[in-house]
Amino acid sequence: MTWLHRYTRLLVAATLLLVAAGGMVTSTSSGLAVPDWPTTYGQNMFTFPVSKMVGGIFYEHGHRLIASTVGFLTIGLVVWLLRAEPRAWVRRLGLAALGVVVLQGVLGGITVLLLLPDAVSISHAGLAQIFFCLTVSLALFTSPSWNTPAALPVDDPTLRRRATQLTALVYLQILLGATMRHTGAGLAIPDFPLSFGYVVPPAWSLPIAIHFAHRLGALVVTAWVLIVATRVWSRHGRRGELARPVWLLVFAVSTQIALGAFVVLSRRQPVINTLHVAIGAVILGTSLVITLRTYRARFGSASSGVQPAGMRPAAPPASQVTHA
Repeated sequence: MTWLHRYTRLLVAATLLLVAAGGMVTSTSSGLAVPDWPTTYGQNMFTFPVSKMVGGIFYEHGHRLIASTVGFLTIGLVVWLLRAEPRAWVRRLGLAALGVVVLQGVLGGITVLLLLPDAVSISHAGLAQIFFCLTVSLALFTSPSWNTPAALPVDDPTLRRRATQLTALVYLQILLGATMRHTGAGLAIPDFPLSFGYVVPPAWSLPIAIHFAHRLGALVVTAWVLIVATRVWSRHGRRGELARPVWLLVFAVSTQIALGAFVVLSRRQPVINTLHVAIGAVILGTSLVITLRTYRARFGSASSGVQPAGMRPAAPPASQVTHA
């Protein structure tokens, strides 16, 4: 395992912690505990006294400090990639991650300055997941299992299509969850697994519709996870690069369903709610890893600067080839 890969894994872990910290800010309604930005009560963010980090300030200011750490780690990764990574497309992916994390920081500041408008807050949550996906991708692309595969990559068009669909469904489900949290619809349906004692809510409002859509989305995602898992187990059960993340995915989705139930039954207890957010990111990242591995056969030599197959320039016509 290279040091670059270890560094990307550290960035993935820090980003997951950042997602959880953001979830905790929302779960404790601490988004405006620090009303100014980029300062903290008029002071430099990095010199704000620890003794004053109490109540909601602890969660909001802590979130900012973790975000800054992730930003610095991303800058370090880009510098490392530009100096040591031979694959141009990986270097560009690193630059994209840096652009997204800068945009995310600005969006977080705007969220505070505009007093937490729903649209901006939801966009902030959705962009956080995109950045997490970028860090997961970079960790995979710098891993030994990607660069020196033990066997020929799996080339299964059906699995590739289903895994891609799953990743898209998970991301849409996360956006639904963010919409539910930021519009205050988390307890619009106060019971579980029924809805006001019925399978389908007997009365409707916008919060109820958002909440119920999130529950339906969970069923769709669970079904698609089982479809992907069944395909892997039946066709590629001995391929560890697919079987291991599939088992993690099944475990994570099972945990997520239980957490979703406890979020309602506990009346949105902050720690449970935050775990629900974090496990959602784990599901998205794991699904993305499976999806990217199904595309591995389409990539060029991982140990050189060769572009992915879909990005290679077309070969010149035979009539233009000269012979010695």
